[in-house]
Amino acid sequence: MSDYYEYLHTVGFEETNIVGNVYYVNYLRWQGRCREMFLKERAPEVLADLQDDLKLFTLKVDCEFFAEITAFDELSIRMRLVDLAQTQVEFSFDYVRLNPGEGETLVARGRQRVACMRGPNTRTAPARVPEPLVRALEPYAS
Repeated sequence: MSDYYEYLHTVGFEETNIVGNVYYVNYLRWQGRCREMFLKERAPEVLADLQDDLKLFTLKVDCEFFAEITAFDELSIRMRLVDLAQTQVEFSFDYVRLNPGEGETLVARGRQRVACMRGPNTRTAPARVPEPLVRALEPYAS
């Protein structure tokens, strides 16, 4: 097992700008998608908890770009656990272009900090990271 969770993605035309390279906001969208797929595959109990009163608030997100990518590039978005606190989780994301026969190219690197909250929208308060999520994250600590 690797030390990262991997989400594979093929870039589509709708994710590019008029110049033909990927519009920057898509990198942040892919972070969210990677996190969602992780929950679906590795911590489905948390998805059920989200239907109840658990909320995951993204507190901070960033992305640093190293190379351009374009339509039909094959990407591996690799999520690692950076920090696990009582009520917050921080992830890192490596965006890797997969070049068949040529190897891999790191095209961007990002981070995301998430807070766990519970309660109605008018009285939401910090909550402990759910135990099923803690267990699911254990293999991905960097």
